[in-house]
Amino acid sequence: SSGINAEWPLRPGQLGTSFFKLPGAEVLPGEDEVECLKKCLSDTLGRQGDTIHWGVDEMICNWWRPNYEPPQYPYIPPHVTKPKEHRRLFLVRLPERAMFAVPRNYKLVAAPLFELYDNSNGYGPVISTLPQNLSRFSYVYA
Repeated sequence: SSGINAEWPLRPGQLGTSFFKLPGAEVLPGEDEVECLKKCLSDTLGRQGDTIHWGVDEMICNWWRPNYEPPQYPYIPPHVTKPKEHRRLFLVRLPERAMFAVPRNYKLVAAPLFELYDNSNGYGPVISTLPQNLSRFSYVYA
């Protein structure tokens, strides 16, 4: 594990050379989605014995998968009455300094928003729209 200064607004994980994914987990019925996200982040990126205080601020966007096929949409298509998957992306505040334990099969990537913008070929449809979804927030870079 190595120390990473948490200064970028996004840290997607990279699997292999061209597949990026954001950390997350399936929320079970009756489970609080924010607590589930905090537990997933701690389980995936937390170091044993350390506690990171994840500041889950608010949901930034929704994505739906209408069937068992890969495409996802930022809306429910009109012909779909019951989507198979609903994904919510949350804005998570990190402490000023944090140490992560990245799983061996992952590579933590600090991706600036300008690299994500309109780059669905490189990052996929969900991650590439984060700059638009995050544009309503103001950031203070220290």
